[in-house]
Amino acid sequence: GRVGLQCSGGPLAEARPEEGPAATGHGRTAVVTQQQPFPGSEFPTIPGEPLNLEPIEKALLKGCYGVHVIGSVSASGERNLMIADWVMQVSFKPRLVTASIENDARTLRFVRETNAFTVNLLHERDGHEIARKVVMPAEGKKIKGRSAEASAAVTDKLEGLAHFLTPEGAPILEEALGWYYCTVVDFFETGDHTLVIGRVLDGDVTRSGDILTEKELGWEYAG
Repeated sequence: GRVGLQCSGGPLAEARPEEGPAATGHGRTAVVTQQQPFPGSEFPTIPGEPLNLEPIEKALLKGCYGVHVIGSVSASGERNLMIADWVMQVSFKPRLVTASIENDARTLRFVRETNAFTVNLLHERDGHEIARKVVMPAEGKKIKGRSAEASAAVTDKLEGLAHFLTPEGAPILEEALGWYYCTVVDFFETGDHTLVIGRVLDGDVTRSGDILTEKELGWEYAG
């Protein structure tokens, strides 16, 4: 958290920096006064936030992000796969996970319709092939510069990938390192993404090894 940040008296009340070395970190003391909105944005900011975001982006990119595939199904039975890096467990009792999904994603639309999704962990050895197949948007209109015909096309990402289905119809990849499937508990809009909170109903590890990471894949989705 930020040094000197206190929450008494409001969401981000006036705060005073703590005394001593612990408050200064690398010779800097963070002082929070009050929330002010970014121009043209409804999201609050903190006065004194750095305008240079490059070092912040570099720090966020140092995180270790596993490569997951979210499986979903629509109310009409359409199925989809989507790459997701921002996935993590958030509770033991009950066992809850969260997946951060772009607000305009086909997957998010499907999950809102059926309240079900799967998480497939890609294997470090051969998950690259699945990742490259799944990473492109299913809906052509999401790729800028495509012709009208190409924009209208919808790709079946499950074609050629062995899979089975949950009782709700969401796909689970047979070649995944492991998997689990969830029923949705809640949705939280967080800027340009939505956090989907899911309660884990079932899961398994089907192969030995470790999860494929962004660094091993050579991709970046952070910062």
